[in-house]
Amino acid sequence: MAKRRRKLSPELEKNISLAKKQIELITAIIHDIDDDDIQDEYKSAFLPVMSSYMSLDQMYKEVGFNDETINIYELYLANLAKFKNEYEL
Repeated sequence: MAKRRRKLSPELEKNISLAKKQIELITAIIHDIDDDDIQDEYKSAFLPVMSSYMSLDQMYKEVGFNDETINIYELYLANLAKFKNEYEL
């Protein structure tokens, strides 16, 4: 049986690429924090952002553009906004 083709979205691909760069930047900033307790707190607070990004990236690679990938991207944006509002980088 033939495999279904994934529906792609250049805009979402661009947004995923930008999200990856932002994740890498914030992760590097967190790793530069000298105080281990504060660093651990930031890491824990950043986990929902990382998790939603990883889910988005994996879902897009496996199934492509659909309502679920849009919802995960919106969740990523909400988690990122919450993190940035609560933690100073």
